[in-house]
Amino acid sequence: MSQATSPLGLAKQDKIVHDRPPMLAIGVMIWLGSELMFFSGLFAALFTIRAHVSAWPPVGTELDTLQAGIFTIILVASSGTMQWAVWLAEHRQREKARTWVIITIVMGAVFVGNQVYEWINLTTRWYTNSYGSVFYITTGLHGLHVFLGLVAMAFLLYRMKGRTGDPGELAAFQGVSYYWHFVDVIWVGLYSALFLLK
Repeated sequence: MSQATSPLGLAKQDKIVHDRPPMLAIGVMIWLGSELMFFSGLFAALFTIRAHVSAWPPVGTELDTLQAGIFTIILVASSGTMQWAVWLAEHRQREKARTWVIITIVMGAVFVGNQVYEWINLTTRWYTNSYGSVFYITTGLHGLHVFLGLVAMAFLLYRMKGRTGDPGELAAFQGVSYYWHFVDVIWVGLYSALFLLK
């Protein structure tokens, strides 16, 4: 009797399935709840300031919405590459998973590079007006979170350097992916509020 296979030809028992949710993944989700509250406070401050100014962004603020939009697409796409890496890890294809984590790191690093470029070249500074303050605080804190996500992925790659994974490797993989998806979603909100909201 032939084994049931997935669309990619993998036997179903080749997939790693936890008998219960890993504690690490649960811990990451709880921690992300606190991070959500943190960013909710930033969004509340942003919209409060927005409600008290006549023009958003203020006259004289030169934003490259198209460039920021392109790098937003790159960051959002990196969620897809990270999720594909998780899928490969779940199906015991560790080398391919490592490759896709590296691709995700490159995409995230490119995004951070653009953030640094914007910080250096934006005509409005953090001391110019309230928009400048909000822009630098929110994008700076988000950029820090993206950087920490890249560090986490680098440690994940180090953990995966052997031929066989340890029992907690997949849980770590999933935890890092949850965090990465979170920072991507937060950026979509920030991009919309800082670049698109008029």
